[in-house]
Amino acid sequence: MDDAGASVTTCEDGPLLVRGSFTLLTQDGEVIDPGRRTVALCRCGRSATKPFCDGTHKAVGFQAPSAPTTSRPLERG
Repeated sequence: MDDAGASVTTCEDGPLLVRGSFTLLTQDGEVIDPGRRTVALCRCGRSATKPFCDGTHKAVGFQAPSAPTTSRPLERG
């Protein structure tokens, strides 16, 4: 993988894995230190360490595919 970018992997029934060179920001633009080059971001909304995943998705039975289930609508523009 090139150091110039990041990859995001959606895990079935789990988090988003972000790998590589990235900046994680709050909605106000403040930097969140990820502490590493690979992080798992919560998709279930139940993590006690949001935006990071803490594994709660397993306990609450979160289900989501890793790929879209429908086509995305065309951008308007």
